[in-house]
Amino acid sequence: MTHRILILGGTTEARQLAGRLAVRADLSLTLSLAGRTLDPLAQPVPVRSGGFGGAEGLAQYLRDEHVDLLIDATHPYAANISRNAAQAATLASVPILALRRPGWEAVEGDSWKLVENAEEAVAVLGEKPRRVFLALGRQEIAAFENAPQHAYVIRSVDPVEPPLAVPDATYILARGPFAETDERELLSTGRIDAIVAKNSGGAATYGKIAAARALGIEVILFRRPDLPQVPHAESVAELAGMVDHWLAPAEKRGV
Repeated sequence: MTHRILILGGTTEARQLAGRLAVRADLSLTLSLAGRTLDPLAQPVPVRSGGFGGAEGLAQYLRDEHVDLLIDATHPYAANISRNAAQAATLASVPILALRRPGWEAVEGDSWKLVENAEEAVAVLGEKPRRVFLALGRQEIAAFENAPQHAYVIRSVDPVEPPLAVPDATYILARGPFAETDERELLSTGRIDAIVAKNSGGAATYGKIAAARALGIEVILFRRPDLPQVPHAESVAELAGMVDHWLAPAEKRGV
């Protein structure tokens, strides 16, 4: 019997999980991407790109495609997608598992300020001109047009279109992971005195946090959004183990 699994992805962990499960002959996998990245990395399984039309649309897809298991391996800040996934799983009576990547924790030497959103980050930066490194998605950076007194260094996977309507903005196109030594060089060369970022967790983008600590740079971090309470794991290995358990015969699962 072949089990159909839909993975909601867009993260490194989603790609790793898909690759790990793709070797199983008893699984048919589809990886769903939001379609926001212009040149996404190659994936180890068939890919579906684009939205579903909210929770109801996703639930209908699960029914139409006879999906047996839904896995939410989206970014920690993709709260709307995670909420839709949990609701869709309930509507379609399909089991759901999720990957919940732990956030970073402040350690001695960190200078963090936590904010809810980009507008609050703009307020925290203050009126005095500063040199700011924005490590955010394209949807969040528009708010910084309200603080044109700052000089910005903006790093993103895709070009920022249209560019920020500010007099001093430098754009860097790059895809992680980013090593601490390289981040320290970037921050030093750019004379950065504040970083605005999400608490994404994981090792791939932690380099800027460690570099900021070493250089005494303030970090303004978006707080983590609340996510639905569904069965979840904190690592790819743990989540793969949960899938194995789900696939096991009922007597082995203690059902």
